[in-house]
Amino acid sequence: MPTGSSAARRCWRRTGPRRLSRRRRPQADAPAPPRPPCTCAEARPQRRRRRTRMDRFARATRVAPALATLALAKVALATLALAALIDGRETARAAERDAPVPVVTAKVARGDVPVVLKGLGTVQAYNTATIRSQVTGFLTSVTFVEGRSVAAGSVLATVDPEIYRAKLDQAKAQLQRDLARLSNAQLNLDRNAPLLEKGYATDRLVEDQKAQVAEQAAAVAIDKAAVAYAEAELGFTTLRAPFDGVTGIRLTDVGNLVRPSDPGGIVVVAQLQPISVIVTVAAGDIPEIQAALTRGPVAAQIYDQTGTRLLDSGTLLLIDNQAQTKTGTVQLKANVPNAQRALWPGTFVVAEITPRVIKDALTIPVDAIQQNDHGTFVYVVGDDRTVRVRPVAVASRHKGLALIGSGLGPGETVVTQGQYRLRPGTVVAEAEPGAVSQTTTRALGLLP
Repeated sequence: MPTGSSAARRCWRRTGPRRLSRRRRPQADAPAPPRPPCTCAEARPQRRRRRTRMDRFARATRVAPALATLALAKVALATLALAALIDGRETARAAERDAPVPVVTAKVARGDVPVVLKGLGTVQAYNTATIRSQVTGFLTSVTFVEGRSVAAGSVLATVDPEIYRAKLDQAKAQLQRDLARLSNAQLNLDRNAPLLEKGYATDRLVEDQKAQVAEQAAAVAIDKAAVAYAEAELGFTTLRAPFDGVTGIRLTDVGNLVRPSDPGGIVVVAQLQPISVIVTVAAGDIPEIQAALTRGPVAAQIYDQTGTRLLDSGTLLLIDNQAQTKTGTVQLKANVPNAQRALWPGTFVVAEITPRVIKDALTIPVDAIQQNDHGTFVYVVGDDRTVRVRPVAVASRHKGLALIGSGLGPGETVVTQGQYRLRPGTVVAEAEPGAVSQTTTRALGLLP
């Protein structure tokens, strides 16, 4: 145990804090007397000694076995829990494999199937006319309403007719003058012709009068033509609709000077009933379409741009006389009644041309068609409710139905929903469509 003054300072119980009163405070130059060593058993403990590396090693040696035992226990418990979970899942999977897979099925149907050629089309007016003035003058009135229907022959606009009415009056006056001259010349000829027979008139006189009659007759003919021309010019001052149609936006306002050479005209009239559709199809379909036109009328159905809503139906009119070499396509023209005016010039549509109908064809829903590395196939349900993979050849697809070229027979059952859980030999059970997932190759976008 330490001795001396340092031991006395560490003993706080006996000596207490070193506080000296002012009376007993020693002189500054007098040294403090030495304190006796502390013999108290309850002396203040010494400062805690810093742990060494050996101390830490000894402690770790004592704790490590307990921690290792605890870790092994946790691993054992986790292993048991994982084994129980895997066993439960395997049991559930086995039960699931043994249970029938719910699917939706359909029968292979036999019937008449149309062969459809689909193409993009553009609607065009059956007739289009730009209304221009055939005479020069000021536009005095516009009687049509923009965007409204007009009947054939109805007045659309008028040009100032005063000048052309005056020309007509002048032509008529000249006609009357020449008619009078013709009448006088004919009268003289009629008077002198009998005198020539009696010898009272010369041949020269009669011949001159005949020439005057012919000259005046020609003048009358010219005057009649001038009258007809003036009447036509006067008629051109009234602009009329050439056919039943719909007017567009007015291009010239009242008060403007109009001429026959004006490029824009006054208004454009388009005939919408009937209406035309220009359809683009592959050039390879020309022989089939030509054969169909030879047999008779070919039906054409016009849908909106999405191809879902039927707008109208008509007949195919012609095939263009030249195919497009750059695109390998050809244009067709179809006429449509357009009774409801569902078609409008300049809009895009989808057209379906039906050149022929296949009799007694086999069809199944398109959802039944699956795709793999070997091609298209379907799952066929047997009498024992197990499925088998059957390769099929699809001739065409149209409106949710697939035309089967080979691989299936009439009356066979195919799976249309729930194929993603099927394997050859899987037992299936019929279910409602709403209870079966739509996960198919067609639903995933792998088939059109």
